[in-house]
Amino acid sequence: MKQYFSIKNQYKDEVLFFRLGDFYEMFFDDAIEVAKLLNLTLTQRGDVPMCGVPYHAAKVYIARLLRLGKKIAICEQISL
Repeated sequence: MKQYFSIKNQYKDEVLFFRLGDFYEMFFDDAIEVAKLLNLTLTQRGDVPMCGVPYHAAKVYIARLLRLGKKIAICEQISL
């Protein structure tokens, strides 16, 4: 979560799509808001609300959020 917080602090006004494996995950307030807007299942790991979408379908979800006036930031995984 350290990397997530570091990136989210740079993009406070955007919904952060955070890539984890084959999914883009959203956490905390982003997850709560996106789950409501897109009718996604809101789950929780410990005290952390989260929701996610498969990476291959992300464009559809991102387009819907953009039409709703949301700003999006996308964090991809990179291999070193």
